[in-house]
Amino acid sequence: MPDLFDSPPPALALPPGPVLRGPRLTLRPPHGGEVAAFHRLINDWDICRRVPDAPFPYPEAQAAKWIEAAASDRAAGRAEQFAIVETATGALVGCIGLKLDKTRHAAELGYWIGRAHWRRGFALEAARRLTDWAFASLSLTQLTAVVAADNDGSLAVLRQLGFTQTGKGHRVFSCRPGQRLPVKLFSLERAAESAPAAPARTVTLVVAAALIDARGRVLLARRPEGKKMAGLWEFPGGKMEPGETPEAALARELREELGLVTDPKDFAPFVFASHAYDGFHLLMPLFLCRRWQGEPRGREGQKLVWAAPQDLSEYPMPAADRPLIPMLRDFL
Repeated sequence: MPDLFDSPPPALALPPGPVLRGPRLTLRPPHGGEVAAFHRLINDWDICRRVPDAPFPYPEAQAAKWIEAAASDRAAGRAEQFAIVETATGALVGCIGLKLDKTRHAAELGYWIGRAHWRRGFALEAARRLTDWAFASLSLTQLTAVVAADNDGSLAVLRQLGFTQTGKGHRVFSCRPGQRLPVKLFSLERAAESAPAAPARTVTLVVAAALIDARGRVLLARRPEGKKMAGLWEFPGGKMEPGETPEAALARELREELGLVTDPKDFAPFVFASHAYDGFHLLMPLFLCRRWQGEPRGREGQKLVWAAPQDLSEYPMPAADRPLIPMLRDFL
């Protein structure tokens, strides 16, 4: 008979938060209906001895408090915690999350998998899904992890994800009060933009628009998961097709990306970017546009934001876009 606590009852609404889906697993906010399942899985010496904040025995009341705190921490921007569930069965597998450090644009990764689900690649799948989402959706430049020195499974997972060891140290684990146990420190940086090539082999022509609303704000689009430089903000636009003029290409891109109808006559040439990437050289004219039809919406999954000119520098951007910000800010 299936465990009734492994999946939420139909009438139970999940707490607000992102839902991340992978090949076999779903990462979603934990809910109060799975306290018993959570407690049953984590109340295991071989798990608690590897999780710094987990006492042993692990009290069921603490499981309830952890799930409740996950919702408040997400609302306050302190952490993003997820239950890991097997999509096909709805069974709780474990938990994974990020403790956020907004001042450093960094987050610490932590997770655990219930013993019954070991050796199935679930830790790697869940951690990869979360790290991809984190860099694409949060303002992060770095992920870190602290792993017990004898936790060979997690050490292997982090290395497969591209984390590199940055040092060693000691940390007090709740299951062994008063003892400082050896740990290894790891870090994963946001994928760096390609280094300039010398010489660049081709010139790629890209057009972009600074859409300016009635309040003088500029529209920025965030590159979604799966695209190169995911998570960075940019001006809407894209590559020119053979035979297109820059204005015609920009009108097409704004229609395809944002659902806007524009007239090329309303595009005013402003500045251009010239930047060498690995294997190609980017040339990008930036046009100003104050008139269009429709409301912009991210038709390719990209998040949009209207940014005040003085705030533009707060948004991480590709190297080619960044030099345009001071000129646009001073003009507006």
